[in-house]
Amino acid sequence: MNPPKDRLTRLREAGVYAGAALFLSIVGPFNATPGFPAWAVFLYWFALILLGSLSAEFAGRWLEQAFPDLPVPVNLMLLSVAAALVVTCAVFAVETVLMRREMSLAYAPRIFGLVWVISAGMTAVGYMADKSILAPAPVDALEGAGPVETFLSRLPLKFRQAELHAVSSEDHYLRVHTSLGEELILMRLADAIRELEGGGGLQVHRSWWVAKAAVRDVKRQGGKVSLVLPSGKEAPVSRTYATEAKAAGLI
Repeated sequence: MNPPKDRLTRLREAGVYAGAALFLSIVGPFNATPGFPAWAVFLYWFALILLGSLSAEFAGRWLEQAFPDLPVPVNLMLLSVAAALVVTCAVFAVETVLMRREMSLAYAPRIFGLVWVISAGMTAVGYMADKSILAPAPVDALEGAGPVETFLSRLPLKFRQAELHAVSSEDHYLRVHTSLGEELILMRLADAIRELEGGGGLQVHRSWWVAKAAVRDVKRQGGKVSLVLPSGKEAPVSRTYATEAKAAGLI
């Protein structure tokens, strides 16, 4: 399961949503809130943006589990469509239930298209913001230390002398699997893999990097392959990275 976002991340997101809602309140696209007081216009847009964001977040978690090798552009497109579908349903509900306006289903494709334009923009902005916000803070290289030791210096002191077994991605976080237990850090897997280059491991899945020395067994079930770690945790091997895993002697 993905870990919950910390309070600072949620507050930062709320600030972004509020800014977007304020912008849409001023611009007033699609004449969606005629005659509404300013505060109601702001709440209308803020609620729709929040709903769309949460929908995209849950859709993203499902896509990562069901289709781990999706290219980023396809993933972003599907997230924006999922958010737009939910928000379109919400717009129909608001119009018919709260505002008591008759809404024909014939308008649904047009409303979806208008909502998707905003959804796609918000998805793209959110992705670029994550890339910027989640860039790892620089860590001073330890004198004489290798990439694994340098990476472990990001963890609390008790992990500094641990053996690194694997790193797995969970939402915006990384779960670092070591001989002394697990720890979550705020970092992208792509940045961790770059930092761990030459550290005796390789990426075996969109969401997993594994140390070769930490693999205790190989498990095959229904055409799926996973690597068993000392803790008993299983790191899946996807088709995309299977060739490299074979070349490394892991499967």
